[in-house]
Amino acid sequence: MKYPSFKDLILFENDDYIVVNKPPFVASLDERGGSGEVNLLRLAKQYSPDAQVCHRLDKETSGAIIIAKHPEAYRSVAIQFEKRRIQKFYHAIVDGQFVFDNLFVDLPILNDGNKNVTIDRKEGKRAETYFNSINQYRHYTLVECKPITGRMHQIRIHLATQRAAIVGDTMYRGKPVFLSSIKKGYRISKDDEEQPIMKRFALHARQIIFKGMDDQEINIEAAYPKDFATLIKLLDKFDK
Repeated sequence: MKYPSFKDLILFENDDYIVVNKPPFVASLDERGGSGEVNLLRLAKQYSPDAQVCHRLDKETSGAIIIAKHPEAYRSVAIQFEKRRIQKFYHAIVDGQFVFDNLFVDLPILNDGNKNVTIDRKEGKRAETYFNSINQYRHYTLVECKPITGRMHQIRIHLATQRAAIVGDTMYRGKPVFLSSIKKGYRISKDDEEQPIMKRFALHARQIIFKGMDDQEINIEAAYPKDFATLIKLLDKFDK
Protein backbone atom coordinates (compact mmCIF):
# COMPACT_ATOMS: atom_id res chain seq x y z
CA MET A 1 0.00 0.00 0.00
CA LYS A 2 1.29 3.45 -0.88
CA TYR A 3 1.32 5.69 2.16
CA PRO A 4 0.49 9.37 1.89
CA SER A 5 3.01 12.03 2.76
CA PHE A 6 2.21 13.34 6.25
CA LYS A 7 2.46 16.95 5.07
CA ASP A 8 -0.33 16.35 2.57
CA LEU A 9 -2.66 15.24 5.38
CA ILE A 10 -2.31 18.42 7.45
CA LEU A 11 -5.45 20.57 7.72
CA PHE A 12 -4.22 22.85 10.51
CA GLU A 13 -0.96 23.45 12.36
CA ASN A 14 0.34 25.80 15.05
CA ASP A 15 3.08 25.52 17.69
CA ASP A 16 1.03 23.10 19.79
CA TYR A 17 -1.22 21.06 17.50
CA ILE A 18 -1.56 19.47 14.11
CA VAL A 19 -4.96 18.39 12.81
CA VAL A 20 -4.79 15.89 9.96
CA ASN A 21 -7.29 14.23 7.66
CA LYS A 22 -6.53 10.56 8.35
CA PRO A 23 -6.80 8.37 5.25
CA PRO A 24 -8.81 5.13 5.47
CA PHE A 25 -6.89 1.89 6.17
CA VAL A 26 -4.17 3.64 8.20
CA ALA A 27 -4.24 2.79 11.92
CA SER A 28 -4.13 5.70 14.39
CA LEU A 29 -1.58 4.06 16.69
CA ASP A 30 0.62 0.96 16.84
CA GLU A 31 -1.74 -1.99 16.85
CA ARG A 32 -1.42 -4.71 19.49
CA GLY A 33 1.17 -7.27 18.56
CA GLY A 34 2.91 -4.57 16.48
CA SER A 35 2.38 -5.54 12.85
CA GLY A 36 5.13 -3.11 11.85
CA GLU A 37 2.62 -1.36 9.56
CA VAL A 38 2.91 2.35 9.03
CA ASN A 39 0.44 4.21 11.22
CA LEU A 40 -0.49 7.82 11.89
CA LEU A 41 1.59 8.08 15.08
CA ARG A 42 4.76 6.91 13.30
CA LEU A 43 4.20 9.30 10.39
CA ALA A 44 3.58 12.15 12.86
CA LYS A 45 6.75 11.42 14.86
CA GLN A 46 8.85 11.61 11.70
CA TYR A 47 7.40 15.09 11.15
CA SER A 48 7.45 16.28 14.79
CA PRO A 49 9.49 14.05 17.16
CA ASP A 50 7.36 14.55 20.31
CA ALA A 51 4.03 14.10 18.51
CA GLN A 52 1.24 12.25 20.35
CA VAL A 53 -2.06 11.22 18.76
CA CYS A 54 -4.78 12.62 21.09
CA HIS A 55 -7.61 10.21 20.21
CA ARG A 56 -8.12 7.41 17.77
CA LEU A 57 -10.27 6.53 14.80
CA ASP A 58 -10.96 2.96 13.67
CA LYS A 59 -8.52 1.90 10.98
CA GLU A 60 -11.18 2.06 8.24
CA THR A 61 -12.59 5.39 9.40
CA SER A 62 -11.20 8.50 7.70
CA GLY A 63 -11.18 12.09 8.88
CA ALA A 64 -10.09 14.70 11.39
CA ILE A 65 -7.73 13.71 14.17
CA ILE A 66 -5.80 15.91 16.64
CA ILE A 67 -2.08 15.41 17.18
CA ALA A 68 -0.28 17.22 20.02
CA LYS A 69 3.28 18.43 19.46
CA HIS A 70 4.31 18.40 23.14
CA PRO A 71 3.10 16.92 26.47
CA GLU A 72 1.30 20.05 27.75
CA ALA A 73 -0.73 20.26 24.54
CA TYR A 74 -1.59 16.56 24.85
CA ARG A 75 -2.68 17.05 28.46
CA SER A 76 -4.89 20.00 27.55
CA VAL A 77 -6.78 17.98 24.92
CA ALA A 78 -7.02 14.95 27.24
CA ILE A 79 -8.74 17.15 29.86
CA GLN A 80 -11.09 18.61 27.22
CA PHE A 81 -12.06 15.07 26.16
CA GLU A 82 -12.56 14.03 29.78
CA LYS A 83 -14.84 17.01 30.41
CA ARG A 84 -16.69 16.36 27.12
CA ARG A 85 -15.73 19.79 25.79
CA ILE A 86 -14.52 18.61 22.39
CA GLN A 87 -17.17 18.49 19.70
CA LYS A 88 -16.84 15.84 17.01
CA PHE A 89 -19.13 15.40 14.02
CA TYR A 90 -19.01 12.32 11.79
CA HIS A 91 -20.77 11.59 8.51
CA ALA A 92 -22.05 8.08 7.84
CA ILE A 93 -23.97 6.56 4.95
CA VAL A 94 -26.53 4.08 6.24
CA ASP A 95 -28.66 1.43 4.62
CA GLY A 96 -32.31 2.55 4.34
CA GLN A 97 -34.29 5.79 4.55
CA PHE A 98 -34.26 7.48 7.94
CA VAL A 99 -35.45 10.80 9.29
CA PHE A 100 -33.29 11.39 12.35
CA ASP A 101 -34.07 14.74 13.95
CA ASN A 102 -31.65 15.10 16.86
CA LEU A 103 -32.24 11.46 17.74
CA PHE A 104 -30.48 10.77 21.05
CA VAL A 105 -29.20 7.22 21.57
CA ASP A 106 -28.13 6.49 25.13
CA LEU A 107 -27.15 2.80 25.24
CA PRO A 108 -24.23 1.53 27.36
CA ILE A 109 -21.41 -0.23 25.54
CA LEU A 110 -19.33 -3.13 26.84
CA ASN A 111 -15.95 -3.66 25.22
CA ASP A 112 -14.48 -7.01 26.26
CA GLY A 113 -11.08 -6.19 24.84
CA ASN A 114 -10.75 -8.21 21.65
CA LYS A 115 -12.90 -6.04 19.39
CA ASN A 116 -16.09 -7.59 20.76
CA VAL A 117 -18.34 -4.65 21.41
CA THR A 118 -21.93 -5.09 22.61
CA ILE A 119 -24.77 -3.11 24.13
CA ASP A 120 -24.95 -4.14 27.77
CA ARG A 121 -27.28 -2.26 30.10
CA LYS A 122 -25.80 -3.86 33.23
CA GLU A 123 -22.05 -3.97 32.63
CA GLY A 124 -21.63 -1.46 29.83
CA LYS A 125 -20.13 2.02 30.06
CA ARG A 126 -22.30 5.04 29.34
CA ALA A 127 -22.41 5.92 25.64
CA GLU A 128 -24.36 8.79 24.08
CA THR A 129 -24.73 9.88 20.46
CA TYR A 130 -26.94 12.37 18.60
CA PHE A 131 -28.01 11.63 15.02
CA ASN A 132 -29.38 13.94 12.31
CA SER A 133 -30.28 13.01 8.73
CA ILE A 134 -28.50 15.28 6.23
CA ASN A 135 -29.60 13.79 2.94
CA GLN A 136 -32.07 11.08 1.98
CA TYR A 137 -31.78 8.90 -1.07
CA ARG A 138 -34.11 6.21 -2.34
CA HIS A 139 -32.23 3.44 -0.55
CA TYR A 140 -29.73 5.21 1.69
CA THR A 141 -29.34 8.13 4.11
CA LEU A 142 -26.39 10.42 4.81
CA VAL A 143 -26.36 10.94 8.58
CA GLU A 144 -24.49 13.36 10.82
CA CYS A 145 -23.41 11.68 14.06
CA LYS A 146 -22.32 13.59 17.14
CA PRO A 147 -20.85 11.32 19.83
CA ILE A 148 -20.80 12.80 23.33
CA THR A 149 -18.78 9.94 24.78
CA GLY A 150 -15.92 8.15 23.02
CA ARG A 151 -16.51 4.40 23.24
CA MET A 152 -15.04 1.94 20.77
CA HIS A 153 -17.35 1.41 17.73
CA GLN A 154 -19.86 3.74 19.40
CA ILE A 155 -21.38 5.32 16.28
CA ARG A 156 -21.38 2.02 14.40
CA ILE A 157 -23.17 0.05 17.11
CA HIS A 158 -25.59 2.86 18.02
CA LEU A 159 -26.69 3.15 14.38
CA ALA A 160 -27.07 -0.64 14.19
CA THR A 161 -29.48 -0.52 17.17
CA GLN A 162 -31.68 1.82 15.06
CA ARG A 163 -31.64 -0.73 12.19
CA ALA A 164 -29.55 1.81 10.31
CA ALA A 165 -26.29 -0.08 9.84
CA ILE A 166 -23.48 1.81 8.11
CA VAL A 167 -23.06 0.50 4.56
CA GLY A 168 -20.14 -1.89 4.26
CA ASP A 169 -19.93 -2.41 8.04
CA THR A 170 -20.17 -6.20 7.98
CA MET A 171 -19.46 -6.46 11.71
CA TYR A 172 -22.83 -4.77 12.37
CA ARG A 173 -24.69 -6.26 9.38
CA GLY A 174 -24.14 -3.34 7.05
CA LYS A 175 -24.16 -4.34 3.37
CA PRO A 176 -21.81 -2.88 0.77
CA VAL A 177 -23.21 -0.68 -2.01
CA PHE A 178 -22.88 -1.97 -5.57
CA LEU A 179 -23.41 0.22 -8.60
CA SER A 180 -25.74 -2.45 -10.04
CA SER A 181 -28.11 -1.95 -7.10
CA ILE A 182 -28.62 1.78 -7.77
CA LYS A 183 -28.00 2.25 -11.50
CA LYS A 184 -30.83 0.95 -13.67
CA GLY A 185 -29.67 -1.28 -16.47
CA TYR A 186 -26.11 -1.53 -15.14
CA ARG A 187 -24.65 -4.85 -16.27
CA ILE A 188 -21.35 -6.41 -15.46
CA SER A 189 -19.83 -9.03 -17.77
CA LYS A 190 -20.45 -12.52 -16.44
CA ASP A 191 -16.75 -13.26 -15.90
CA ASP A 192 -16.20 -10.21 -13.73
CA GLU A 193 -17.10 -10.06 -10.08
CA GLU A 194 -18.61 -6.70 -9.22
CA GLN A 195 -16.68 -4.77 -6.57
CA PRO A 196 -18.49 -2.57 -4.03
CA ILE A 197 -18.25 1.18 -4.64
CA MET A 198 -16.54 1.54 -1.25
CA LYS A 199 -14.27 -1.19 0.08
CA ARG A 200 -14.80 -0.20 3.72
CA PHE A 201 -17.61 1.06 5.92
CA ALA A 202 -18.79 4.58 5.10
CA LEU A 203 -17.79 6.58 8.18
CA HIS A 204 -15.82 9.84 8.11
CA ALA A 205 -14.82 12.20 10.95
CA ARG A 206 -16.03 15.38 9.27
CA GLN A 207 -15.40 18.11 11.84
CA ILE A 208 -13.67 18.66 15.19
CA ILE A 209 -13.87 21.67 17.51
CA PHE A 210 -11.53 22.14 20.49
CA LYS A 211 -9.65 24.87 22.36
CA GLY A 212 -6.02 25.71 21.68
CA MET A 213 -3.47 26.46 24.42
CA ASP A 214 -4.41 30.15 24.13
CA ASP A 215 -8.07 29.23 24.82
CA GLN A 216 -9.09 30.18 21.26
CA GLU A 217 -11.46 27.80 19.49
CA ILE A 218 -9.97 25.66 16.74
CA ASN A 219 -12.68 24.45 14.34
CA ILE A 220 -11.53 22.16 11.53
CA GLU A 221 -13.45 20.42 8.77
CA ALA A 222 -12.02 17.43 6.88
CA ALA A 223 -12.97 16.86 3.23
CA TYR A 224 -14.30 13.43 2.24
CA PRO A 225 -11.67 11.04 0.92
CA LYS A 226 -12.03 9.86 -2.66
CA ASP A 227 -14.03 6.67 -1.95
CA PHE A 228 -16.60 8.44 0.26
CA ALA A 229 -16.95 11.35 -2.19
CA THR A 230 -17.44 8.88 -5.08
CA LEU A 231 -20.21 7.03 -3.25
CA ILE A 232 -22.03 10.32 -2.50
CA LYS A 233 -21.64 11.41 -6.13
CA LEU A 234 -23.11 8.13 -7.41
CA LEU A 235 -26.01 8.26 -4.92
CA ASP A 236 -26.70 11.86 -5.98
CA LYS A 237 -26.76 10.73 -9.58
CA PHE A 238 -28.61 7.40 -9.41
CA ASP A 239 -30.43 7.13 -6.07
CA LYS A 240 -32.08 10.53 -5.59
